[in-house]
Amino acid sequence: MRTIAGLTRRFARGIADITVRQNVQLHWVTIESLPEILEALWGCGLNTLAACGDVTRNITGCPVAGVDRDELCDASPLALGATRIFTGNPEFYNLPRKFKISITGCRVWCAYPEINDISLTATERTVRGNPEVGFSLRVGGGLSTDPHFATRLDAFVRWHEVQSVLRAIAELFRESDVLREHRERARLKFLFLRNGWTAEGFQKELERRLGYSLEPGVEEKIPDDVYRDHIGIHPQKQPGYCYVGASVLRGRITADQMDAAADLAERFANGELRTTNMQNLLIVNVPQLQAESLAKELAGIGLQVGGSPFGRGVVACTGTEFCKLAITETKSFSRWLVDELDERLPGFAQHLKLHVTGCPNSCGQHWIADIGIEGKKIKVRDQMLDAYYFCLGGGVGLHQSLARPVGYRCLAGEVPDAIERLLRRYLERQLPGENLRQFFARHNDDELRTFLAGETVEAAVRDIPAGLVPHGIEG
Repeated sequence: MRTIAGLTRRFARGIADITVRQNVQLHWVTIESLPEILEALWGCGLNTLAACGDVTRNITGCPVAGVDRDELCDASPLALGATRIFTGNPEFYNLPRKFKISITGCRVWCAYPEINDISLTATERTVRGNPEVGFSLRVGGGLSTDPHFATRLDAFVRWHEVQSVLRAIAELFRESDVLREHRERARLKFLFLRNGWTAEGFQKELERRLGYSLEPGVEEKIPDDVYRDHIGIHPQKQPGYCYVGASVLRGRITADQMDAAADLAERFANGELRTTNMQNLLIVNVPQLQAESLAKELAGIGLQVGGSPFGRGVVACTGTEFCKLAITETKSFSRWLVDELDERLPGFAQHLKLHVTGCPNSCGQHWIADIGIEGKKIKVRDQMLDAYYFCLGGGVGLHQSLARPVGYRCLAGEVPDAIERLLRRYLERQLPGENLRQFFARHNDDELRTFLAGETVEAAVRDIPAGLVPHGIEG
């Protein structure tokens, strides 16, 4: 962390971004500084391999693997083994498009298996009276402009089979000529979306490549409306220890905050920090008696361990500040939006996923948010101004659903008004015990659009730009 902080201070104007794949992005970097930056990263065990391009991206997993008291298994060795297979291996470069894998042993699925090309989630079965942990297998997940939840195969993948299964699916993807015909339809999900593949057909081809049949899948315990951010103070499996999760508002972190967090991790724990898929930061192996003191210190550097549901729940893509494909600015906007909502709705206590994405490609993952807003432009007196289009009711887990485009669009400056109207209507009309997901599902698009606008309005068209998908898109 101190290495990244030092590089951020020297070469990136003091700011960095934690991404939804647990990476750290630096901006403002010059070509001349790259050798020094790369050498410093390599020196502390970090690299930029597979950070972009038509390759296997970094393998994601549970950020509290090995310490989570409730995990089924610590899948870290499998994630590291998969990294050795794919990263830097020319066999798996020049794939049809990027290729994303998650492997997790946790029960809350915080690595978002629903939206990865391959996901392995731990599950249990009993064989001749003995418990065995293996993995459910899903394929073909992804968001962008054509969102698709990963399809579960009828398979129980045993621990020793994981690497062979991953390799076989990657080879299937690499050799799918139909996915190389159109770059905008080149992700694995398009075998299901456009080319008629089924779960049964995919598994048959996978098993042909493996040379054996996978054992049948077993019943899963799919997370039911579980919030996946790991924020707060949580007991570890190691007696007397806990981990402390702090919210990094919209993923933007400064060099000073990184240095301070590293100092706190050494003062209160063993110096280990981890990033999450919701752009947050964790310190693990904290003695329980020190946890509250650590939480106060983290709050003092702007990293809240409690915080409002708006600060905890906001996720934002890079936006026009650094992304040439974005339509709207997102990072400063998201901070302002959280401040506005905190002031307007101080008692709001419902967990909320509020995702801001600066274009239709969904790097901010608005399709799986309770409230997802997608960057647009509106012309006002000969000026094109930032605006947002609303999608509501997205979610993952037991009640997975894509957020519904409800036909409401407004200027960026009007977004807090719209969300306040929507949430006040929820507070006024919610049924006993009804959460936001259930409330949105109970109302149709016209009703939700009226809640947002404060009056009856015609549905706005969600305009999606046509054209090829560039290499850098992360959605």
